[in-house]
Amino acid sequence: MEDLMSQFTTLSDQALRDKNFDPSTIEDLMKFFEIEAYKSWAAMESELQKEAEDAVNAMAEAEAELEAAMDDAMEEFRRFEEEMEREAMAEYRSSMGLGDASSKMGQIWEKSATAASNKYIEAALNSANNSMKSAAKGISNAKVSEMVLRSGRKHVHSVGSPETSGRTGEESDPEYHSGDERGS
Repeated sequence: MEDLMSQFTTLSDQALRDKNFDPSTIEDLMKFFEIEAYKSWAAMESELQKEAEDAVNAMAEAEAELEAAMDDAMEEFRRFEEEMEREAMAEYRSSMGLGDASSKMGQIWEKSATAASNKYIEAALNSANNSMKSAAKGISNAKVSEMVLRSGRKHVHSVGSPETSGRTGEESDPEYHSGDERGS
């Protein structure tokens, strides 16, 4: 392009000095300018096309890298989520097992407390029953003894022993009499 500019300057100077200058030589030079401009434009177009292709390729590579990074991140998140779910399920199962064990232990303690309470109540009832029987037996024995004593004395009186002649059974009973007759 610089050569063409140099030639144009030379031809322009020559056209100004020489009256017989043929203008077609400048026209030919202008055609060379036009051809050179097209070549320059084509080279620039080609270079821009190449840069555009490079940019598209770089963009495609960046998209591929971004997609790969996103896939890796999603896979890592999925693994993390699965691990957290496994841990949560293990903790849930552990809690449920602990709850079941606590429930069973509570039921066992409840049964033990109920059994102990029932045995205590049964023992208390048996003790009360035995006390009542013992008291009733004591009362019954006392009545029987008293009746035996009374009947024995009556029997003796009815036979007519010399000490009790003329007295009834009640009169001969020392408990029946007060202490004043004994003393007399």
